[in-house]
Amino acid sequence: MILRKETNTIVIHCADTPEDMDIGAETIRKWHTEERGWDDIGYHWVITRSGKLEPGRDINMQGAHAVAVNSSSIGICLVGRGDNFTDAQFITLHNLINTTKDMYGDDLKIIGHCDVEPNKPNCPGFNVEQWVKDEFYG
Repeated sequence: MILRKETNTIVIHCADTPEDMDIGAETIRKWHTEERGWDDIGYHWVITRSGKLEPGRDINMQGAHAVAVNSSSIGICLVGRGDNFTDAQFITLHNLINTTKDMYGDDLKIIGHCDVEPNKPNCPGFNVEQWVKDEFYG
């Protein structure tokens, strides 16, 4: 794995799982390492359906979650998909973004995976730009 030299973006993802599939970082790590052959889970954080925050890849390392911005971003994955996220997940996401901004600065861009990956038009399944405006500036 490669050390990330700069951090200017947070990328929000979904696990694209149905509502009744309650998984966490270890299951996704298994998918990424055993099925895809990666060194580790691609995301830095996973937020479970209950809103529990689980660590993924070491926060100082380059992610493997959005090719265009892996070298300068932190990847956050919400278990589920846009039509079935829980309120608890959004509360945790809000708090994690605040904590991440405290660590890396208030000028971090916050985007959805779909904003940098045309082949993932439904990831994370909600309009991240609008959510950020409503949540942080509304």
